[in-house]
Amino acid sequence: MELIIGALAVLGISLITGIRVFREYERGVVFRMGRARKDLAGPGMVFLLPFGIDRTRVVDTRIQAIQIPPQEVITRDNISIVVGAVVYANVASPRHAILEVEEFLPATLQLAATTLRAVVGKKELDDILANREGINAEVRNILDTRTEQWGVEITAIELKDIELPQEMKRAMARQAEAERERRAKVIAADGEVQSAAKLAEAARMIAATPAALQLRLYQTLVEVSGEARSTIVFPLPIDFSNMGSAAHGATNAAHMQAMMQSAVAMAGTEEQKQLADGQTISDPLARAKAKIGR
Repeated sequence: MELIIGALAVLGISLITGIRVFREYERGVVFRMGRARKDLAGPGMVFLLPFGIDRTRVVDTRIQAIQIPPQEVITRDNISIVVGAVVYANVASPRHAILEVEEFLPATLQLAATTLRAVVGKKELDDILANREGINAEVRNILDTRTEQWGVEITAIELKDIELPQEMKRAMARQAEAERERRAKVIAADGEVQSAAKLAEAARMIAATPAALQLRLYQTLVEVSGEARSTIVFPLPIDFSNMGSAAHGATNAAHMQAMMQSAVAMAGTEEQKQLADGQTISDPLARAKAKIGR
């Protein structure tokens, strides 16, 4: 009786030890007497034969980030750079990942590093810096094709860092500065062209209406006279070709007298404004005129 009870106890303990629990993201490849079974174990509670009859290899099916160490690469235009990347991969077929390759993660890492060096080495530095997305897609396609037989699916690959030599960084900085200077000069030249076009248009309008030039002259005098202690040089238009004509001379005299009266009136207005503001007029003649005016 005791023998039977002992046998039942040993059998019960053996059955208990054969129970395994797999998480939702875990799958188990079961080897029964050394041969792999087609059905995977998990997730949940699974019963395995005790005494080493059934042995399992657990595979994590979640996406894993595989860091590629910095790789020194010589580009197509003979520039030495250091490139680092990260690969995102998951196990699509746990059975192939266990049976087709010894260690699928180290194998994927080594294949990713060599593929990255090969792809980057075929491109020039400007293409590498400007077309990262294209390099990522090309490396991913090559890796996905080669790791498919291992049951590993490449989700994404990203270039993490590109280290350039210090001499190349300085050369690129000089190139960028020269490009900015070129753009600034082009913009300034375009501004000069537009300004010249507007000035030419204004000159044509003033030439069509001579009175506009006189009005512009008066406006300039008003603007200049607003500054204290300013010397105004008043230009007088003189037509030497018609000085012999009495009628034209009389017209010029009347025109000149009107201009002088306008200038004197503007100067008097400015002096009165300065006195109202409490400013001192440095010119003695101007101070005398101001007293007479008051």
